[in-house]
Amino acid sequence: MDESSFIFGVDLDGVVGDFYGALRAVAAEWLDRPLESLPTEVSFGLSEWGIEEYGGYDKLHRFAVTQRDLFRILPPIKDAPATLRKLSARGIRIRIITHRLFLKYFHQESIRQTVEWLDAHDIPYWDLCFMKDKGAVGAHVYIDDSPGNVEGLREQGCRTIVFSNSTNRAISGPRADTWKDVERLVLESFEEWRTGTLDLFGANDYSAPPRI
Repeated sequence: MDESSFIFGVDLDGVVGDFYGALRAVAAEWLDRPLESLPTEVSFGLSEWGIEEYGGYDKLHRFAVTQRDLFRILPPIKDAPATLRKLSARGIRIRIITHRLFLKYFHQESIRQTVEWLDAHDIPYWDLCFMKDKGAVGAHVYIDDSPGNVEGLREQGCRTIVFSNSTNRAISGPRADTWKDVERLVLESFEEWRTGTLDLFGANDYSAPPRI
């Protein structure tokens, strides 16, 4: 990992972009059901929408990206683009790390929509990584909403903020409910890094109050 810059590893879906809100509208069309019939409180995998009998999550995801430009139409989560611009202006290196290529045969479209969306919302980044193992690319602090990703990163000793939504309420430890919270937590870690007191491997010890 480059130690000359403080690196903030940022997930996109459910953290910077309102993935579940946008996908819900597409799912209502795909299922031919009223939008209000699909609950907004969902678990990871979206079983609450009854999509399994229609082919499941992978089928819905493929339709949403290839036929409805999902990654291009996502509304940003409130304050996310502006906060990332502020953090970047402070000298923090934004590293986008997303697992959007988990389905085969439309990688080019997924990448194109992602880059166009980032540019359209003026979201700064130094690196754009399409990775399943997010800890492999390195960052001083990460943010993610997927329970599996958060747990996997923390098991690797990576300082990780969970961005709150209905899929991750059972996850303990450092948490941000808004991007104002994200800004505060990242700047606290940045100050520790700047002064040489950042303790990556102690960051996820929940026997004591979270240090992040």
